[in-house]
Amino acid sequence: MTEKKDPVENAIELAKPLLAQLSFGAAMGYCSGMAMKKVGKAVAFGVGVIFIGLQAAASTGYIAVDWAKISDDTMKKLDTTGDGKVDAEDLKLYWKKLKALLVNKLPSSSGFSLGFLYGVRYG
Repeated sequence: MTEKKDPVENAIELAKPLLAQLSFGAAMGYCSGMAMKKVGKAVAFGVGVIFIGLQAAASTGYIAVDWAKISDDTMKKLDTTGDGKVDAEDLKLYWKKLKALLVNKLPSSSGFSLGFLYGVRYG
């Protein structure tokens, strides 16, 4: 008696090449997103500590901080489109640059963006 193949097994066999590509790109995206979230948290923590230290020193009279100049200089650096504000268009440009860097020479980058978002959200 021959054993009948399961329909799900047949579908998996047919989709094997696609699943291998999607899973590798998605896995690398997930890992990258998870790492980006952790690095982002560490950077935010560091910036927060520096801000608290500067504000404490400024409020006790040890230093003078020109927050308007710091804000203007920071916005000029972050504004990639040159329109005077940091908005969604600037973020899209940063994402395109980051994605190009992360998927460079990756054998399969399909699924990378979705994996990245999942890693940032749930990692």
